[in-house]
This record gives sequence, structure tokens and C-alpha cells, in this order.
Amino acid sequence: MNALPFTIYASFAGALLALVAGTRSAATARIVALVTALTAWGIVLAAGANFVPAAGLQTLVNASWIPELGIRYHLAADGISLTLLVLTGLAATAGVLFSWNIEHRTGEFFALYLALIGGVYGVFLSADAFALFVFYEIAIVPKYFLIANWGSTNREYGAMKLVLYSFAGSALVLAGMLWAYGAGHATGFGFPELIAATGRLGLASQVGVVALVFTGFATLAGMFPLHTWAPTGHVAAPTAASMLLAGVVMKLGAYGCLRVAMPLSPEAFALLQPTIAWLAIIGIVYAGLVALVQEDFKFVIGYSSVSHMGFVVLGLAAANPAAVSGAVFQMFSHGVIAGLLFAVVGRMVYERTHTRRLADLRALPLHKLMPFAAVVFVLAGLASMGLPGFSGFPAELTILIGAWQRNPLWALAAASGVLIAAAFTLRAIQVSFFGKVEPVDPNRLERVEVNALHLDSITWPEKLGALLLLGATIFLGLSPDTLFDWIRPALQSPVFQSILTGGAQ
Repeated sequence: MNALPFTIYASFAGALLALVAGTRSAATARIVALVTALTAWGIVLAAGANFVPAAGLQTLVNASWIPELGIRYHLAADGISLTLLVLTGLAATAGVLFSWNIEHRTGEFFALYLALIGGVYGVFLSADAFALFVFYEIAIVPKYFLIANWGSTNREYGAMKLVLYSFAGSALVLAGMLWAYGAGHATGFGFPELIAATGRLGLASQVGVVALVFTGFATLAGMFPLHTWAPTGHVAAPTAASMLLAGVVMKLGAYGCLRVAMPLSPEAFALLQPTIAWLAIIGIVYAGLVALVQEDFKFVIGYSSVSHMGFVVLGLAAANPAAVSGAVFQMFSHGVIAGLLFAVVGRMVYERTHTRRLADLRALPLHKLMPFAAVVFVLAGLASMGLPGFSGFPAELTILIGAWQRNPLWALAAASGVLIAAAFTLRAIQVSFFGKVEPVDPNRLERVEVNALHLDSITWPEKLGALLLLGATIFLGLSPDTLFDWIRPALQSPVFQSILTGGAQ
């Protein structure tokens, strides 16, 4: 466990090395990025192998940073943060493999990529709210440059919209923390200090603080109606950036809601629960319906991602042990599945056919031209639908059970999203890979740019990355207690016990 901070340091060091290596050789920059991602992931897996689940955070580093404000460089971990650290290492490694084809400014690409990863590791390890906020901002900045420089459709618009929403959410978070710190006469920004400071405020002020911080973090989590940056950003981003956005960056928002916003005042959060729950449910259903009618393949996956993140927010809103443990499990599950779907659509299909229009793809026998991609997408689609045997099943089922315990109407309304997910996923599978094969319209040849008899073979990095992600969702679908045994003890800490309702009210 004590080695976990080196995931941060290794990522930032790898970013500098990749930048330098890229000036000499693109191949060297790729190798540096892969070795860095594997090293950090290896550190996490080694920590997980020796991890003894317990209630409460286990301190790793605790040093004074800005003593005048009581700010400390405090890193700590529990089963929840360790779960998301494993996800980060897996997504980072797979993302490098799916970026093996990057030739344009390769060193700069991987430098920004690894800097983003370092920020993500920092967020999941921070036990000081100010340190968490700093790492949170570090993770946001590289996203703009990754999308604006290496993205595709409307990349500058998508990058700017994503960053503006992210910074607006960050401003709300900072305002809420400063309100609690100043008005509550906090002695520092450690989680216990901020919780104590918030408790010294009146109930109305507590509600205001929690609402600001939760809304700010939930913006990055894609909560309705603050979700519109997500599909646009996903579509504009290069494949690896899409994988990271859906896989881990959106989880930063959900993690901030759980780790920072909710514990600040359980009483205030209880008053906000119904509003948050219904916004989550609306997001699940609305985004699913929008995905059902999309004609851009990547937009289908983008809105699907928003819909599935709605289950995470619903689990947090239900705030009982089943729902919250399911929400954390769904963070991991969705990160793996969404990353795999974006990899197939963005790297395997779009990079070879140069089109994402379902009307164009249905005219090609992709299941024959790209059998590996077809099999992977079908399996990932089944996982996304929550089919038993994949990680999405225990995640969403546990959330729905917890939501039912809190309010049966929430569970019934959210369950309709599962049916909608089945509809848009099956439609995407059928139209994209198994559509009616027709002669390609000569007038569309410039747009489709494909030889209907041959497409470039799937490369070994792509196959390896896909198998890593696919193996993770199958393994956790068959053995969900691997994560639940980490997550549930963490929820026994006094901080979380003050939030969890333990059932219907």
C-alpha cells in the first residue's frame, strides 16, 4: 500500500520522458508510455494483492503543504479508492495500446495523456480536499489539448465545451469548500476538518454547501441536465481520450460526490436526495432515448455512457449500503465497458472505414470484414446491457435493489432504462455490423473511403487492449465479490455510516 503514491510520481515522470523521447522517435515515446502505464498499474495490483479491507482510509503520506491554511499533502486509500485505482491502471494501459497508431506529435500526445493519468491517480488517493481539487484540475487541463489537437469531428468546439463545463463545475466545488472553510472556521481542508466546519453552519447553509459541491462534481459525472458536454466531448476526442473520458474522468466527478460532497452534512444531503435521484433517473431514460435515434455511431456510445452514469448517481442518491456499493462497482464496470465500446467504434471501425454514419456502415459486411471487432462489440454490447456473466449485471442489479429499498418508484423508473439500453445496443449491433449489405452508393465513395473487399487487419496492440478490457468485465461478472469485498468494508467507516440510511425510510 505504501507504494501507491508512486503511481502519481511515475505517471508525471513518464509524461516528461515521453515528451523528450518523442523528439527523437515516435516508437520510443510509445514504449515509454506503455512502460509507464504498466508500471503504475503493477504498483496498484501489487497493493491490491496485499490489501486488507478495513473501515476508513489508510494513510500513505501526510506532510504539511501550506501550513498557514492548514492544507496538507495527505494521501490515503481504502477499498473504494483502490477499486478506482485498478480501473485507472487498466484503462491507461489499454488506452496506450489503442493509441499505438499515433504518428502526429507522438511525444506530446503521450505526455499529455500520462499527465492526465497522474492527475486521476492523485484524485483517487487524496485525503485532503484541497489536494484533491488540485489533482482534479491537473486532470482537466490535458483533456482540452488532447481533443483540440488530436480529435476529429468539431474537435475545437468539443474540447472547449468540455473544459468550460469542467471548470464551471470546479468553480462550484471550490466555492462550496471555501464557504465551509471560512464560515465554519475550519482548521484545514482535510475531510474531517471540512465536515466539522460544515456542521457548525446552520442547516440552510449546510444545504447550500452540499448542493454547490455535489453539483460541481456531478457536472463531470454527466448528471442531467449538466451532461451535454459528455457526448460532444466523446465524439470529438481521439480514441484513447474517449476511453479515458468515459472510463475514468467521469468517475472523478462521481468519486468527488461520494468522498467529499455527501459526508459534509448527512442532514443536508438527505434533503437533496429526492431531487438528485429524479435527475439521475431522467438522465438514464432521456440519454437512452436519445441514443436510440442517433445516426452517428460514436454518439450512440456517448449518450449510452451518460445513461449508464445515471445509475451511478442514482446509487449515490439512494444512499444505503447496497446502492452505494453498487454505484462504486458500476464506476468500475462502466469504465471498462465504455472504454471497450469507444475503442471498437473509434479505433477499429472509424480509423478503417472513415465513417461513423450507421447508414453507411450498414451497407458494408463488417461482420465479415472485421470479425474480431464484431465479436468484441457484440460481447461489449451484451455487457453494457447488463447481461448476467458480465460486470454490468451485478453493478446495476445492486443499484436497483438499493434504490428499491429507498423508494420503489425510483427503482421501477430506473429499470425502464435497462430496457432502453437493450434497445439502442441491439440496434447499434445490428445496423453497424450485421446490416443489410448493399452496393455502396458511388456518390458516397469519398465519404466511405473503403474497399468493400478488404480492410486493414486488427493489430496486436488493439487485440491485446480489447482482451484486457473484455477479460475484466467477464471476470468481475463471474466473480463480483472480488470488488465487493473491498468496497463494503470501506462503507463501514463512521463517515459513510453517517450517510447511509440502511434501507427504506
